[in-house]
Amino acid sequence: MTKRLIRLADDLSSNPTASIPIACGGWGETKAAYRLLDNEALDWRAMLEAHRAPTIGRMVGLERVLCLQDTTELDFTSQPGIVGLGRLSYERQHGMYLHPTLAVSENGVALGVLDAWMWARKPKSEADVPESLRWIEGYERVAELAAQVPSTRLVYVADREGDIRALLDRAAALGHPADYLVRARHDRVLAEGGKLRAQVESQSALGEVEFALPPAPGRKGRTVMQSLRMARVTLARCGSKTCEVTVILAREESPPAGEKPIEWLLLTNEAVETLDEACLRIAWYRRRWLVEIFFRILKSGCRVEALQLATVERLERALVVYLIIAWRILHLVTLGRDCPQLPCEVVFAPEEWQAAWLVAKRQPPPETPPTLGEMTRMVAGFGGFLGRKGDGHPGPKALWEGMLKLMAYVEAFQAARNVYGVG
Repeated sequence: MTKRLIRLADDLSSNPTASIPIACGGWGETKAAYRLLDNEALDWRAMLEAHRAPTIGRMVGLERVLCLQDTTELDFTSQPGIVGLGRLSYERQHGMYLHPTLAVSENGVALGVLDAWMWARKPKSEADVPESLRWIEGYERVAELAAQVPSTRLVYVADREGDIRALLDRAAALGHPADYLVRARHDRVLAEGGKLRAQVESQSALGEVEFALPPAPGRKGRTVMQSLRMARVTLARCGSKTCEVTVILAREESPPAGEKPIEWLLLTNEAVETLDEACLRIAWYRRRWLVEIFFRILKSGCRVEALQLATVERLERALVVYLIIAWRILHLVTLGRDCPQLPCEVVFAPEEWQAAWLVAKRQPPPETPPTLGEMTRMVAGFGGFLGRKGDGHPGPKALWEGMLKLMAYVEAFQAARNVYGVG
């Protein structure tokens, strides 16, 4: 079963945008893949654990790791007949939800997927588990992991959905084995009276932070300058408990004409006293964007919402494989940007970089592997990246399309070697 799973992962990673039959390349391989995904003995959590263990290994030695959590809808409305799916945001949609924990270094290198929740909603007429529990349990699992990497401080990072008082109280009850950084959704009441936002707005600005805001659907990229204010406050009692937090208000005071100001109200358990410390938390929160890119790779690159599988259990097993494939693409994007001078063999097998060199350079590959930065640009070039001075680093779309072509080149050169003894 393990050998078959490895073969399936190889097939799907070689062609992540293709359907399972096309990626497997034949009816026999396709039947074997479907039998594997239908095997009740194959637990998707055990599948993910095989990836989680080396992910933890990549975390060892780092001073701090950001554990990014978020939820995305997987819409299978166009795939009728899948047993076990539930309603989505609209009653006429059906699908499931995915809530992974993505480990990221402070520099923004994607290290791996630590955990995931997958579930389908029950009908409105039936009692269902509160979905807020996934955020609380998410923190608990990050806190449990902290004991395995005692020299690395873990930071749980969440958007507004994670602003749950029970989560903050649970973190305090555990003694904050992992820190948290959560964007506030609620203007909470303070123990001393007044509200959270008014208290932080009354503080003098510590200074300013400037950064490049990446483009997004409906928004152009631009430079953002935010003023920073900070306050240490105690939230009012919830039951018998108060909760002490630091609140940071990052506000764009003068956005360009016609642009909505960028404003974040962040909560953390840590004491933040200086401008540099506040700027560091802003940098951490900005890394949360990587989980949005991860979801884009999963949906647009791997096309998981086009999977045609009969049951939600089959979907769960297939989704774990695609989570790992999507991570590899994101890892390549972020590592190539952050560590371009590394030898490319930290990511690419010899046959991969040699095939890329032959196609891109039209000459025999050198004895010394190229750098990761050079290899990343070669692969992205296969996917349409032009590499002009103003183009910046290759993005995920160019890389996943380039990887598709690279896998085809590798297969062609291996076939030529086997048949003609060349290469």
